[in-house]
Amino acid sequence: MAGRIEDYALLGDLGTAALVGADGSVDWLCLPRFDSPSCFAALLGEERHGHWALAPSEPGVVPVGRRYLGDTLVLETRWRTRGGEARVLDFMPQRPADAGREPPRLVRLVEGTSGRVELCSRLRVRFHYGRVVPWVRRTGHHRVAVAGPDAAWLSVPSGVHTYGAGEGTDGCTRSDFAVRAGERVAFTLTWQPSHQDGVHRFDPEQSLRESLDGWERWSARCRYQGPWQAPVLRSLLTLKALSYAPTGGIVAAPTTSLPEWLGGPRNWDYRYCWLRDASLTLAALLRGGHREEAASWRRWLLRAIAGERSGVQALYGVAGERALPEAVADWLPGYEGSRPVRIGNAAVGQVQLDVHGEIADMLHRALEAGIPMERQVWSLFRSQMDAVAAHWREPDEGLWEMRGGRRHFTHSKVMCWVAADRAVRMAEHTGLPAPLPEWRALRDAVHADVCAHGYDPARGVFVQAYGEAGLDAAALLLAQAGFLPADDPRVVRTVDAIREELDLDGFVRRYDPVATPDGLPGPEGAFLACNFWLAEALALGGRTEEATEVFARTVAVGGELGLLSEQWDPVARRQLGNAPQAFTHVALVNAAFALDTPPTSPPVVG
Repeated sequence: MAGRIEDYALLGDLGTAALVGADGSVDWLCLPRFDSPSCFAALLGEERHGHWALAPSEPGVVPVGRRYLGDTLVLETRWRTRGGEARVLDFMPQRPADAGREPPRLVRLVEGTSGRVELCSRLRVRFHYGRVVPWVRRTGHHRVAVAGPDAAWLSVPSGVHTYGAGEGTDGCTRSDFAVRAGERVAFTLTWQPSHQDGVHRFDPEQSLRESLDGWERWSARCRYQGPWQAPVLRSLLTLKALSYAPTGGIVAAPTTSLPEWLGGPRNWDYRYCWLRDASLTLAALLRGGHREEAASWRRWLLRAIAGERSGVQALYGVAGERALPEAVADWLPGYEGSRPVRIGNAAVGQVQLDVHGEIADMLHRALEAGIPMERQVWSLFRSQMDAVAAHWREPDEGLWEMRGGRRHFTHSKVMCWVAADRAVRMAEHTGLPAPLPEWRALRDAVHADVCAHGYDPARGVFVQAYGEAGLDAAALLLAQAGFLPADDPRVVRTVDAIREELDLDGFVRRYDPVATPDGLPGPEGAFLACNFWLAEALALGGRTEEATEVFARTVAVGGELGLLSEQWDPVARRQLGNAPQAFTHVALVNAAFALDTPPTSPPVVG
């Protein structure tokens, strides 16, 4: 059975990611890309759906500690048995932008630290989301699992007794071994296309040193120096790990179908590049001092949306793929029985007008960071502004991808204002050709429309959608976006109303699905990013003490590893939803910066 979501550690190589449970089992891994079919899917089922367990043989032993080594993605798990102590170092060597030259690898290095510890490795490779049991054969010091286009090569250390798999078992390759103090034993799992013979020589010890050095050097460039440095750095590392180096795309999360409520159907595939999430991620990385990711993502954006002059999709594949059909993996029972398990995401066909604002804001931030605006980027952006001008008065599915029909969402209109506002600023800054009078008029028109129709004067608050009474936590972003000052009475009343009416035992829900039906059955947890939005809104309004309390409470649910999923169940006190979630970690970074910045309202135009 899969562990609690918050107990899974993230490993990544800038091409894909693995999740390692507290019991030492790798229960989720897609190869060779984030959105490839998984070879380990026990996270959404059982051991028979694929996993790699490595732990002491002694029954009942649990880790005495888990941590990342410094500011890296190298995970250390420490074990203590009656015979001694050992630690396991798990990591995936980084694959650079030319990742096609380096296959993805998962390394598990065991080191004895005292006495003698007996351990067992149990590997079950199951391709195509746990559905395909591969043919396993032995060749030299390798066990090779092959099915269709995929091959996984397990490098077995010399002297380690390995058996099973191709010898009449259920496809489990088992290795029994022991380590004494100072001894190190390394296992490596390598993926490559099945038509290729053999694997290149690989030195796990050298790769460990390079991985530690590479992540530490990247982390050292972080500009944040405030009191929340540990969670900010862990968040930035997580965001970096969710980037796909060959193209510059950034996924929303490395998982699919982790439920927004246990046993419910709100289970989605997040292994794709949402323009919104990616834009916000890049803004957070820029804020943290990492410019190269912004330039890389901008190139990805140009390729992804090239040719779509009438608008953009909400999400794309990591290489810019546009067709991401949603299907159900009905052979998987789902995380703790939460079904269906979805592959692909039907939100690809939704209209989400807010993405134009996020793209414009990110391009503006990149320009402010010294990344020049090339003419071809500007030309493409101008075509997107034509789409904003043509469609901003229309309804859409909104930020939360509701499946109950299109509405005039207030947040979507605000982000259309952001698109026009940032377009004007960039044109004024660069002098590049632009229809400035039209863009200024568009900005003013959208602003007036939101204030007239997205605001309920009787209650004194901004509502989720025009003409409706329900609230939406996205209104917490009004001041952050610069739409209104943080101390504007309408903003203050909206923040307080959201804090009261969308509260779930100290955490903020996105909206009330009973008061504002979203076309989906069942409840969901509190949305962790919304708590960080609340902290930022309070900080911008000068309510620093309240903001700090909200921020600290939310950071605490990340546990010993500091990783946060999409949602939180404050009653059961456990994380929900896909994990780790870029949206949540972006909001953490932004809130931390707001807490360390004197409260001044962003410039407002309109």
